[in-house]
Amino acid sequence: MKIIKCFICLLALTFIFAINAQASLRMPAVTTPGDYSYLDPENLIPKNLLNQALNYFDQLKNRINNKNYLVVIDYKQHNSKERFFVIDMISGHVEKYLTAHGKNSDPDFDGFATSFSNEPNSLMTSLGLFLTAETYFGSHGLSLMLDGLSSTNFNARTRNIVIHGASYVTPGEKIGRSFGCPALEFRYTEEVINKIKGGALIFAGY
Repeated sequence: MKIIKCFICLLALTFIFAINAQASLRMPAVTTPGDYSYLDPENLIPKNLLNQALNYFDQLKNRINNKNYLVVIDYKQHNSKERFFVIDMISGHVEKYLTAHGKNSDPDFDGFATSFSNEPNSLMTSLGLFLTAETYFGSHGLSLMLDGLSSTNFNARTRNIVIHGASYVTPGEKIGRSFGCPALEFRYTEEVINKIKGGALIFAGY
């Protein structure tokens, strides 16, 4: 009798295992590292810039403390366009904002940045990779320090290139120019800084 019961139990276990195995085959594939197809569903960011930023994000993961957000700035766009993109790396959603470029990056003040520099006192925008750092309150209110990771922007901290709000960044045909900082509209500064502070990656491209 005991042998029959054991045989029935064995059959039941085999049946359950088979069902679970089939169910596991029907499970959707788990997203693997480097699969970012869920990001930017509205295609707001130029693909070439997004792909570059994601490649850097993967390469520098060990240095990125804030992996919840990734920022892409497209300095090729006219400054009247919302070209400062904050990517939520969890949901994939993208928010876009106006941002200024440096005064001497746009010497004829037509709204397009054409020159870039890492030199102190150049009053130009720097391209490349940045990590966000600490916040502070300065003449522009809440501001966010940036550390340059590239040969094109390693002087960012020395130059005091920071994210801050500015009254000259307002919607219109053209916005004002900074001394090289990616300045934002005051109404969004606190929201953006609080998301990306503490070691998020920024890719400023062209």
